[in-house]
Amino acid sequence: MGRLRQFKDSFFIYSFLRDPVAIGSFIVLVFFLIAGFSAPLTAPTNPYDAAQIDVMDAEMAPMWSPGGDAKFPLGTDAQGRDMLSTILYGTRVSVLIGLGAVALQAFLGISIGLISGYSGGRLDSLLMRVADVQLSFSTYMVAIFLGAIFQTAFGVGKYEEIAVPFLIIVIGLAEWPQYARTVRASVLAEKKKEYVEAARVIGLPAWRIMWRHILPNTMTPVLVISTVQVANAIMSEAALSFIGLGMPVTQPSLGSLIKSGFEYIFSGSWWITLFPGIVLVGLILAINLLGDWMRDFLNPKLYKN
Repeated sequence: MGRLRQFKDSFFIYSFLRDPVAIGSFIVLVFFLIAGFSAPLTAPTNPYDAAQIDVMDAEMAPMWSPGGDAKFPLGTDAQGRDMLSTILYGTRVSVLIGLGAVALQAFLGISIGLISGYSGGRLDSLLMRVADVQLSFSTYMVAIFLGAIFQTAFGVGKYEEIAVPFLIIVIGLAEWPQYARTVRASVLAEKKKEYVEAARVIGLPAWRIMWRHILPNTMTPVLVISTVQVANAIMSEAALSFIGLGMPVTQPSLGSLIKSGFEYIFSGSWWITLFPGIVLVGLILAINLLGDWMRDFLNPKLYKN
């Protein structure tokens, strides 16, 4: 109770409650997260269950449009799946990929940045050159290259089974240098301070100094990067799905839903692309606005009372 009260009375909560944009973004983000992760309980149908899908219901308009049905509030897609259900399940998949990719990026980047900054010398130069090489390849280039090779070698059917972990690994491996460079810069500043020298004098091992003493003092920029990177990972998944190298159409994500409806948008079935697109934009906008607020709050040079 004491810690909870201390948190409620903290300057973090005080500042958050004074910023209507941060509050609104947080509410939108929480709504999307709850809606997505509760999809198995709240979705009208299961888009993965073929027994609940009737192809005769394909391209049915939203219920307020002529020809609409109250059973499908947002209409249906070209396969006859309820759009509301596919959006709920798709939001969950997109968020899982975003969080998983950022967790992998952070683990790799923080580990490499800590070792590089603390060790220095040739190891530092080698790791940073590897990061430079990695930065020269965009996320999409890496994903297109690996995805095309995997689908060619093992087939589309096998790819559908492991699409989520595959995208997490690909996006995570493509974006770790940003963490590594940021953490390295912080470590170079921290390792010259007195508390690090004191830890060395008393004989603490290097790994403990890095992980228990230096790392906590480098987490501020990592938190800011993470919020932005979650949005970037979700956008990367959507872009890859749109070009056919992300989530397959049979496993809805926001990107694959937009792709599946794009070819029907000019035939009048605008809702198949529009509604997932609105959710994707809203989700990314909410994350980015929260990230901007957190950046300003954690940076005393930018934050104003």
